[in-house]
Amino acid sequence: MDYRVAAISIIVENPDSVEELNALLHEAGKYIIGRMGVPYREKGINIIMIAINAPQDYTSEITGKIGRLKGVNVKTSYANVH
Repeated sequence: MDYRVAAISIIVENPDSVEELNALLHEAGKYIIGRMGVPYREKGINIIMIAINAPQDYTSEITGKIGRLKGVNVKTSYANVH
């Protein structure tokens, strides 16, 4: 199985989606290298950065699920190393 290192950027604009987002991130826990969350209170949003090392298909699957959450935007960047 081909593992890829990736950075997943998540912006949460809808606080009602946080519980579902955390459940998805918990599901991906065995692949997560690190996680950083920054609340931007002035704008009422949360910015989350995830470093992950997982099969590329899994990373695509989990980011697709995250992207379908209401008021949540997600982007993924892949490293060239495997």
